Amino acid sequence: MSNNRGLDHDEKLLFEVGDISKTGVDLPDPENIKNMLGSSCSDTEIGLAGLSEPETLRHYVRLSRKNYSIDAGLYPLGSCTMKHNPRLNEKMARLEGFSEIHPLQPISTCQGALELIDLISTWLKELTGMAAITMTPKAGAQGELCGMMAIKQALIFKKESHRKVVLVPDSAHGTNPATAAFLGFDVRTIKSTQEGLIDFEDFKENIDEHFAGVMITNPNTCGLFESDIVKISELTHKSGGYLYCDGANFNAVVGKLKPGDLGIDAMHINLHKTFSTPHGGGGPGSGPVVFSKRLENFCPTPLVKKINGKYDLIENLDNKELSNSFGRLNVFHGQMGMFVRAMSYMLSHGSDGLRQVAEDAVLNANYLRESLSMHLTPAFQGYCMHEILFSDEFLSDTNVETLDFAKAMIDEGYHPMTIYFPLVIHGALLVEPTETESKQSLDHFIETLKGLVARVKNDSDSFKEAPIFTPIRRLDETQAARKPILRWREEVPAKA
Repeated sequence: MSNNRGLDHDEKLLFEVGDISKTGVDLPDPENIKNMLGSSCSDTEIGLAGLSEPETLRHYVRLSRKNYSIDAGLYPLGSCTMKHNPRLNEKMARLEGFSEIHPLQPISTCQGALELIDLISTWLKELTGMAAITMTPKAGAQGELCGMMAIKQALIFKKESHRKVVLVPDSAHGTNPATAAFLGFDVRTIKSTQEGLIDFEDFKENIDEHFAGVMITNPNTCGLFESDIVKISELTHKSGGYLYCDGANFNAVVGKLKPGDLGIDAMHINLHKTFSTPHGGGGPGSGPVVFSKRLENFCPTPLVKKINGKYDLIENLDNKELSNSFGRLNVFHGQMGMFVRAMSYMLSHGSDGLRQVAEDAVLNANYLRESLSMHLTPAFQGYCMHEILFSDEFLSDTNVETLDFAKAMIDEGYHPMTIYFPLVIHGALLVEPTETESKQSLDHFIETLKGLVARVKNDSDSFKEAPIFTPIRRLDETQAARKPILRWREEVPAKA
């Protein structure tokens, strides 16, 4: 048996299909090479298997077919904003002046790159209504760390280090409480109401003389806009604290409102979500952080400044603008390719186009909600924002669980939505279609889910076997995460 399925070939690991004595290219032995590594130099075989050129192409093409991608179909992961990445952005990122830049080359030779960083910084401050920005964070989680470090620095500057308590809603991303705890803050959880919003009364009861700030995602991870956000920010500032906003869901409101107008003090922006730079494969990410007037003097170095017609990186803490900075966050300035892609996206959309991004994202999510509300169980009543949250109530009285339903989606050609998150909803299924999906694409997805729900009632046992069409069947995800096998070892046949 070949183990192939139609046009999808079974493909083994490189070490299993290749040979250490084989190579796809022949190179002459180098001449006149001096050993500059001393005892660290080794000329032993590294044991890396080789392939011929056609074998190499086939190997990686076959592996690529095992991955789901936004180029293959709708990617419904909630809270991830898996939107189409325009190829124009890729073309711009590959311009030599951007793609071949080196972080250690003289500043005088990369003026165009610094000008682009300054330009995207201006756009992001305008879109958010904030006073300052740092482009250095490499991802959203590091952006959270950056924003909270600025808040901690502000408290130290005000000689209020006794303020140790950070409030976090129970529906928050796990990185929020983790970031606060990592910086030495004490985390307190704020309850959600039955409507999926922050319980304002519980928030008020948790404010005392040790209150340092609150971390809020808005729209939140239930796909709802926090209607008390202005009241929360006013009470936060009146109590001497700071309001950090997780910008993971900025795609729902970009061009529609400015977070700074809501009283937010710091917010990271996921360029790889809102502004369509590729993600989902482990990186690279980019998480610039914007700051209010209250925190602009505490953001990290360096700053990009135009001085006498030329751009420069200001990073000396003796500089008046940086005298209260907490210092450098990263060795280098950021992800240049991500900056270029995001800037290309913003320039091609314009202010009206970015506003339509948010409008269409919310429209698509609500179209899914209305179309599926009689089949799946919406977690909350009323309209949602950019994503729709379902509970597992529609699976009650069956032996099918959320995980089983998600696995069955794979056999239907779809990557599952985000499941079991946020934790405030039992058996959660979180769907985010983004604005780049057409009505035809959404309708096909809707009919697929309807068909699965109908099958639950008549053939629930098959869900326990799913997926059946994948190269590898159902895994024990818990054991795979806790005891991963990261090194291939050749199996030695047992002696007869």
